[in-house]
Amino acid sequence: MKMTSFATFEKINLTFPEVTIEPHFEKISFRVRKKIFATYDEKNLSATVKLSKSDQDQFSSANQSVYPVDNKWGEQGWTIVELAQVDEGLLYGILTSAYREVAPKKLIELMDTDENS
Repeated sequence: MKMTSFATFEKINLTFPEVTIEPHFEKISFRVRKKIFATYDEKNLSATVKLSKSDQDQFSSANQSVYPVDNKWGEQGWTIVELAQVDEGLLYGILTSAYREVAPKKLIELMDTDENS
């Protein structure tokens, strides 16, 4: 399995409408309208993403390197992704779900229109 790099992680996130990159403590955050949907932890080569509980369950059961944060944040859908252990296709699905979990409805509709054109 090919390791996913930060460059790929960043490239995928920047394909979504209105994404900004900002510092978040010792991490890099990816936001839509100031709401965080993903962070990157350079020290651990991992990402933390905001998923619905059902998406969290689905992605966690598909790959053991995707798992809930081990506290109340995890119960709210925050999920760790070990980038060295996931391929680009799986990561794209995870990040798309995270973005959709946080983005305003109008931006999600814009994505859906782009996908169908």
